[in-house]
Amino acid sequence: MKSFDFLELIYDAAKLNNYYLYITTLNSSRHNSSLVRTSEALNDLKSMASAPSRYQLNKNKYLLVPEVDRLKKILNDFQDQDPRNCLMLWVALRTGARAQEVLNIQKADLNAYDETVFIRGLKGSNDREIPLHSDLFKRLHRFAEGQKGTSVFPITYPRLYQIWELYRPVPKKFHALRHTFAIELYQKTKDLRLVQVALGHRNITNTMVYADYVYSQQELRKLIL
Repeated sequence: MKSFDFLELIYDAAKLNNYYLYITTLNSSRHNSSLVRTSEALNDLKSMASAPSRYQLNKNKYLLVPEVDRLKKILNDFQDQDPRNCLMLWVALRTGARAQEVLNIQKADLNAYDETVFIRGLKGSNDREIPLHSDLFKRLHRFAEGQKGTSVFPITYPRLYQIWELYRPVPKKFHALRHTFAIELYQKTKDLRLVQVALGHRNITNTMVYADYVYSQQELRKLIL
């Protein structure tokens, strides 16, 4: 059995379990009937079918390889002139952290021994510790030590987006950096559990969008090209 087939089984099992819980709740709520009438059940199924599907990726939601290369060149070219902002974008690209998670990084979150950065999860996600390339970590650590306060990047959320608009290689959202990180990690490892941990997802079904997307793109290329 292919690895992706196993992932689909996980997802299908999750959907089946959710529907079982849904029907159980529906039955228990009808005090005047022991069974759900056929017409009601059909209407409920139609409602579930028309509900929004889980999040899907497309090429407008992450950076393509040439776009990543262009961003890296831009950041390298301006690193000496604008170290804070370039480092901030490097950290986002190399950790998959959300915008506010990047801004929440404190000096104490940098582990000089393991060369890792601690990311405090937002939106109900888990905290995680992400290793950085040695050169990037040393530049980040050196910059952080020069900061007066405890925050590594003491700027506002709107200012971060202004900076991204100045540096981005194409008109895509800042969150595209998170998707780019996840796709690159999955393509490199094919380890969905590792991607889940790295992104801080509590539910692996949220992470499966990357496996779905990478698989569909690879299989389509095999069939068409």
